[in-house]
Amino acid sequence: MAIPLALTFRPARASDAAVCASLVFASGEHEFEYFLGVSSEQCVAFLKKAFCCSSGRFSWRRHEVAVNAQGEIVAVLALHDGRHLLADDPHIAWTILCHFGLMRAVPILLRGLVLETELPKPKRAQTLLAHCATASDVRGMGVFTTLFDRVRQVKLGSPDAENRELVLDVLVSNTRAAALYRRLGFVPLDRRRARSRFLPARLESIRMRLESMDRSESHIHSQAA
Repeated sequence: MAIPLALTFRPARASDAAVCASLVFASGEHEFEYFLGVSSEQCVAFLKKAFCCSSGRFSWRRHEVAVNAQGEIVAVLALHDGRHLLADDPHIAWTILCHFGLMRAVPILLRGLVLETELPKPKRAQTLLAHCATASDVRGMGVFTTLFDRVRQVKLGSPDAENRELVLDVLVSNTRAAALYRRLGFVPLDRRRARSRFLPARLESIRMRLESMDRSESHIHSQAA
């Protein structure tokens, strides 16, 4: 049974970079290590810098956090609206270039193109849920479920979001996360293309879609207790 926690929820801030960078990395360690081609510590350092930016897919503006009674961030997620991603690719390319330099940036960007065949950007009618992570000491306590419930109500419950698909990606090997997403109402989509031969097998992923907001609500509340 999940242990009730006193949680508050808010949009992320640039000052959250140190904590959120580590959580964002934890949400996809294998993906980030492949993409950036550096150690976990260097990945976190890059994410910390990118999180402080005012725009881009790693920006604090895209993230929501759960905070415990001590004021500590214990969970994070990001929302990427498919209608507003036009500047994401040039922004991430520039951020990588500034952080790693030209010689290291080129192979990173090439690996990014390969990774995008497995983790594609959302379509205009979709919102992508990403960077889903919970602090290790509070996993299994309903923290992420409660954060998702809050975001669903506040960010995804507006008339503007009613007809939009909510999708996410999960590694085939991450059965625990996939089980959680199924309880939240997500269902796996049929795969449309084979995994790129240039992509390591460990990065094979499944795209999932929230079956319906109404149906997911009963799953959410049963897990949040």
